[in-house]
Amino acid sequence: MEFKLKFMKLLRILHQDDSLVAVQKPAGMHVHPPEDPRHRISRDQNCMKLLRSQLDLPVHPVHRLDRATSGVLIFALNPEAASALGKQFQERMVRKTYLTVARGHLPESLRIDRALKDTGEAVTEIRRIGLAEFPWPNERFSTSRYSLVFAHPLTGRMHQIRRHLAGAGHPIVGDTVYGDGEHNRLFRQFFDIQQLWLHAHSLEFQHPTSGAKLLIRARFPSSWHPLFDSFGICPWQGPSGQSRRET
Repeated sequence: MEFKLKFMKLLRILHQDDSLVAVQKPAGMHVHPPEDPRHRISRDQNCMKLLRSQLDLPVHPVHRLDRATSGVLIFALNPEAASALGKQFQERMVRKTYLTVARGHLPESLRIDRALKDTGEAVTEIRRIGLAEFPWPNERFSTSRYSLVFAHPLTGRMHQIRRHLAGAGHPIVGDTVYGDGEHNRLFRQFFDIQQLWLHAHSLEFQHPTSGAKLLIRARFPSSWHPLFDSFGICPWQGPSGQSRRET
């Protein structure tokens, strides 16, 4: 086992106890194998299989993240914990915080309460933390404006944040499904990276065994650091209240 781990991609462990384990999911990885057996992915793209090998334990997924999204991902370590955690997600007891970059200048706060055609009611709260204007001409203007925001989905619909922001006229940068191709291209050229700028920053919930409140944060990927410099802000607040960047 130890020999195998030396040659296997390891997931960063954010928290682990007898009931659950939280990891930092990199962008581009699946949470678990595709439900359609006709589609196969390698072990290196499968968080569940990687983590089972890494811990040498059975793990049970209790929620999902899009393949293109990075951030906090939780697995239960036994069926009882899986049931308790799954219930919290289903009953909207988990507070989720995402960091994202949206096209245009959003208001300081925004509540989007708009049902999604295929999934029903959906509510997302937005809190803007930074504004930027870059000297990049686009199809409509001589400069390009963007907002750095925290998004809190109060419901758990598929692609909810992406669809809500796109519907509000502020699509997420890097979103190839609901986004703006022109702004995706500008960002890709300037930052020299192609990605969906959406990061699952934290989850707050009750521990499935003790009932204690648990807050788990994921570090910001290194690809975000030049972006923070451009906005002149780092969203992470350390214990002393001073802004700092996680490594």
